[in-house]
Amino acid sequence: MDIPEVRRRLRAAIEAARRQAEARRTRNDAAARDYEVFLEQRAVPLFHTVASALVAEGHQFKVFTPANSVRLASQRSNDDFIELALDTESNPPAVFGRISRARGRGGVSSERPVLKGAAVADLTDEDVLSFLLEEIAPFVER
Repeated sequence: MDIPEVRRRLRAAIEAARRQAEARRTRNDAAARDYEVFLEQRAVPLFHTVASALVAEGHQFKVFTPANSVRLASQRSNDDFIELALDTESNPPAVFGRISRARGRGGVSSERPVLKGAAVADLTDEDVLSFLLEEIAPFVER
């Protein structure tokens, strides 16, 4: 292969990578803005409601809001929690749930999207509640 052809194709690849990076940054910025609204208007209030209902049923849970996330944590163990966070590495960016449960000396952790394939702005209270109800069962069955 001759050098001018290699350079032409290399320049095209570099330009494509730049366009992809710019598109990813734009997409992630929009998702971050949508996620802030999602946390403030949907997730945090719903987590507080679920925590209140759990306490009324005799299960001790509290809500924490560390930077850019919301966490429903057991008051019995710091290792028992359900947390929502934005994953900008996925395409498209998505709200993921992180679940951690203490098991003896170790623990079990997992991650999954709140709703597979859903854009951050499209998530509803019902989506979040369904996710929480699915994931809370192991914490309250004891």
